[in-house]
Amino acid sequence: MKLPRIMSNAILRASALPRSGPYPTLDPFLFCVYHKDAYPADVTGKGEFVHTGSGADFDPDADYRMYHGDHIPGFPQHPHRGFETITATIDGIIDHADSLGNAGRYGEGDVQWMTAGAGLVHDEMFPLLDKPNHTRFFQIWLNLPSAKKMAVPSFAMFWANDVPIWKADDGLAKVTVWAGHYFGVGKDTQNKPPPDSWATDIENDVGVLHIEVQPGGEMVLPKANNDKSNRSMYLIEGADGQVKVDGKVVSEKVCLTLDTTKDVSIELPDSAKEATEFLVLQGKPIDEPVVQHGPFVMNTQSEIRDAFMDYQRTQFGGWPWPRDDMVFPKDKGRFALVEGKETYPDDGKEKDEL
Repeated sequence: MKLPRIMSNAILRASALPRSGPYPTLDPFLFCVYHKDAYPADVTGKGEFVHTGSGADFDPDADYRMYHGDHIPGFPQHPHRGFETITATIDGIIDHADSLGNAGRYGEGDVQWMTAGAGLVHDEMFPLLDKPNHTRFFQIWLNLPSAKKMAVPSFAMFWANDVPIWKADDGLAKVTVWAGHYFGVGKDTQNKPPPDSWATDIENDVGVLHIEVQPGGEMVLPKANNDKSNRSMYLIEGADGQVKVDGKVVSEKVCLTLDTTKDVSIELPDSAKEATEFLVLQGKPIDEPVVQHGPFVMNTQSEIRDAFMDYQRTQFGGWPWPRDDMVFPKDKGRFALVEGKETYPDDGKEKDEL
């Protein structure tokens, strides 16, 4: 694939994004994928598709994908060890269940943050509801340093109404702060990263930002707080050849590796036909060996072998749910069940609005 030529003082490298599958990432991030699926309303009355999935449906040309699901799209129960997952939603509804007994239905701007640590099993399914479920979200893997690889697993839910958002005075630019902060917005949030996360120490400068710029809008991405940080910026929507990043036109969906010691401007002219959206991943690198095999990410091959043996022996606590592709009743609203306590978003949305 021919790489776009978009060099500037702040843009170190540019690479075209794949049509499907994971995006390139830099330490401390391991994995990032952008999901966009238009699931239809349930027509069976059972919350299932009439047809079955292939077990590996990732067709980029389809309106929606079954992924590893059979009658229900999504990712049935599977294990993880040695890292964290951040599931940051924009639209749609997702169901989660795990081997700790935690569960949740979330979406529409909610963020789920899970520390796999020493090991847990979970599923992520996309329920069929009484109306279409059009999902847009990011699944992001954040590495854990060696000292925290075997941390106690945990699960947290950050409701959309608690997620910090910066808006330009003219309303033409918006930054949703899923982790870190933007010009101070997010510093005082109650949504603190889990205690064993690399993001917990502010010196590690971890940031996960969703940027939206409307036609006629402009904004600045300020330099990082740590000169050693890595920063990747992904153009995910609105690549119509008009948006400028650091004064350079970006005409396709790309990953931009940015110089974190420099401010970066983003401008979208009035003539643009649609808004532009970016994802920003930033953080000080952990700078340790990374050995990954499937769902396990450790520092050595020996630790990977131990992970497989531990999972085979213990199933990381076992699966307490009645089905591998656990979903919840269609009329159940957004909720989080953590350590036996069920909580709900305080945003005025009733169950029948979902």
